[in-house]
Amino acid sequence: MLARPSLLRNLVVCAFFLTAICGFTGVFANTKAKEPAPRFNAKATTGESFSNASIKGKVVLLEFWTTWCGYCRAEAPLVEKINHEYADKDLMVLAINVGESRKTVKKYLEQNPRTCRIVLTEDTNLAAMYAATAYPIYVVIDREGNIAGTQRGAAGEDALRSLLAKAQLGSDPNSDSDSN
Repeated sequence: MLARPSLLRNLVVCAFFLTAICGFTGVFANTKAKEPAPRFNAKATTGESFSNASIKGKVVLLEFWTTWCGYCRAEAPLVEKINHEYADKDLMVLAINVGESRKTVKKYLEQNPRTCRIVLTEDTNLAAMYAATAYPIYVVIDREGNIAGTQRGAAGEDALRSLLAKAQLGSDPNSDSDSN
């Protein structure tokens, strides 16, 4: 019976150290090789189709959003600005509306027009692949088809630009290598 508390204590200590080690290695997560983007298919409301093969050679910003999300609404103009700014540098923005009807999205877009490609949940498997359950979520896929970075939640224009910089598009406004 005496061995039981000792075993429990050892398990707790091991669990603590494993948690600490995993947290510590998370600091170095950006040094690992980039992970290929999951295989996907998507169709924009315009009828244009997309897949891993069709986006090769482009930087793709996936934006997961909803019409009822205040943060999504606030960041939509930033996404639009970046979409226009980098359109000639092969940036493709796919704004994936999650879980809402075509009618709801259409009505919203009549009042809040967007120029980026709009994709509905029913026309893609992307929302499930990226566990889009809180909004907005941003994912950047680099020109080789790898996930260059992700961001969960709104964080402003500099954060979006930093995310794109991970895919070698533009410069990172949060980097120390500023040439001021």
